[in-house]
Amino acid sequence: MNKKCTQIIINTDYITLGQFLKFADIIYSGGEAKQFLSENEVYIDGKLDTRRGRKLRGGEKISVLGLNFEIIKK
Repeated sequence: MNKKCTQIIINTDYITLGQFLKFADIIYSGGEAKQFLSENEVYIDGKLDTRRGRKLRGGEKISVLGLNFEIIKK
């Protein structure tokens, strides 16, 4: 398992899971989020989540496609 964690910095209170996937270059457009989430597992703080509107806040950790990310609130 890849232990490296990429930080995703946000300047707002939250970012949705769909926005995160696009921002992290995992998908090309927000319209792809629903299909991507139906075909791939995304874990937020160790729990499976498939809601593209799920609000991600500072400190949360996301694992997807063997990659690890952490949301940082500035």
